[in-house]
Amino acid sequence: MNRQEFKDLVIAETEKTKNSTCKHKICICCGAGCISSGSEAVMKKLQEEIIERGLQSEVEIIPTGCMGPCNQGPLMKYLPENSIYQKVDCSNISQIVQSQVIEKKPIEHLLLFADSRERPFSNADEDPFFSKQLKIVLKNCGQLNPERIEDYLVHEGYRALDKALFEMSPEDVIAEIKQSRMRGRGGAGYPTGLKWETVYKYVNDQKYVICNGDEGDPGAFMDRSVLEGNPHRVLEGMAIGGYAVGASKGYAYIRGEYPLAIKRFEAAIKQAKKMGLLGPNILGSNFSFDVEVRIGAGAFVCGEETALIASIEGKRGTPRPRPPFPAESGLWGKPTLINNVETFAGIAPIINNGGEWYSEIGTPKSAGTKVFALAGKINYSGLIEVPMGTSLREIVFDIGGGIQGGGEFKAAQTGGPSGGCIPAEHLDVKMDYEALVNLGSIMGSGGLIVMDQSSDMVDVARFFMEFCMDESCGKCVPCRVGTKMMHDLLQKICDNNASRIDLERLEELAVYVKEASLCGLGGSAPNPLLSTLRHFRNEYETRIGKYEEKHIEVPQTSEV
Repeated sequence: MNRQEFKDLVIAETEKTKNSTCKHKICICCGAGCISSGSEAVMKKLQEEIIERGLQSEVEIIPTGCMGPCNQGPLMKYLPENSIYQKVDCSNISQIVQSQVIEKKPIEHLLLFADSRERPFSNADEDPFFSKQLKIVLKNCGQLNPERIEDYLVHEGYRALDKALFEMSPEDVIAEIKQSRMRGRGGAGYPTGLKWETVYKYVNDQKYVICNGDEGDPGAFMDRSVLEGNPHRVLEGMAIGGYAVGASKGYAYIRGEYPLAIKRFEAAIKQAKKMGLLGPNILGSNFSFDVEVRIGAGAFVCGEETALIASIEGKRGTPRPRPPFPAESGLWGKPTLINNVETFAGIAPIINNGGEWYSEIGTPKSAGTKVFALAGKINYSGLIEVPMGTSLREIVFDIGGGIQGGGEFKAAQTGGPSGGCIPAEHLDVKMDYEALVNLGSIMGSGGLIVMDQSSDMVDVARFFMEFCMDESCGKCVPCRVGTKMMHDLLQKICDNNASRIDLERLEELAVYVKEASLCGLGGSAPNPLLSTLRHFRNEYETRIGKYEEKHIEVPQTSEV
């Protein structure tokens, strides 16, 4: 397919959608979370109901990706009214079709959050869960069929790639990404445009692009949901990245625990190749680019870029010293561009709308939006996307609906095992890279676990240290031995068997492990410990005090 044929196809698909007799759409969430709650059976029942009532020419049923409020699934969205029904099952399908589709009356007690709101919203956009968000990466995830490339084309799909190939030079693309001030969403927050420019500057006959989909943080499911809900957006971002840096080959490294994401991404690759949007001479241009999927085997350390590269090469996934960085010597020793799923999913909107548009969203040092996975003791857990700089209070209480059971907020863990805990006195912190680092935490990939007063912060630190200890590749001594020693000391404190000397030793170890470890896993492993010590030291002191009460004898004064 050449460029003109592509444009003609987009026009034809857009007209087809506009002129369709199906003026109403019912979207069924078929992300992994809702599928596990029975959404496929709900969709089958809905299809039968629509056929039985003879509504096939009026209503289109669309299986979609994640809609956001994951703990309320299965979810059903009725368009264009945008009414979302929660916890739908086969028994109430007939009632919903009769009332919403035929009588045009929403069923209030079945609407999203009807069991917890004083008044549910028949238009979900008015609900604070959605009205406080700004969706760029997640845009269209809950209303297009991720397994149909035609759906993506109607929603501006591959227009950014077309624009980049025929209206922009590689230097122009990189300049636009730099102007956007986008930072990599994988955790470190390195400027995306600067990374692309670095890879571009290395002259080599072969370069590579890698999409890091090895999402391993406990409670994190951002990348999985994007891959499941809009795989073509990620694929388009990879292709634009390949054009910008001069790469002809890409790899998507997706963890094996994400079978649905793998299936949909591989289907997207096949569809794009069939239409000439991947492969040799894309859209008739001089640019050729192909993508393959590599499946991870579950090692958390393979989220680290050099370990991931080793895994793609067929080696054991262990990190290597840097420099040289992958931009210079990456996959098979060639210059390699590595970004994560969320980063690539944000590229097409920047090319379509301009870097300046993107740079005006967020904060001066952290532009754009961030996707978070809300979990823990929060009423509305799920996937959200907000402008950088949104306060933690807004996320927890306005979007997340507050603490379960009317409890009291105690802390939020951000950044997964590499992050830290933010206490209640910092609820108004602006969620951007610098602000979180100042509190002893990090943005990370976007996991956000909310805790109430029942949470034991020493045990929280022990849990994350156990995770890091188990996931250490063992290559370097500081991480292999240090995380084990820190875990054992934390367990000792949890058991009320530690003295102040143990606490001093723990703090000393944390510094050694942080400064001497080979890669980011070991270097950030002490973060949960250090942040809980910083903000909740009294809980450590209380446990040590219990030990001292039993084991330290107080000298008795003798009477003269």
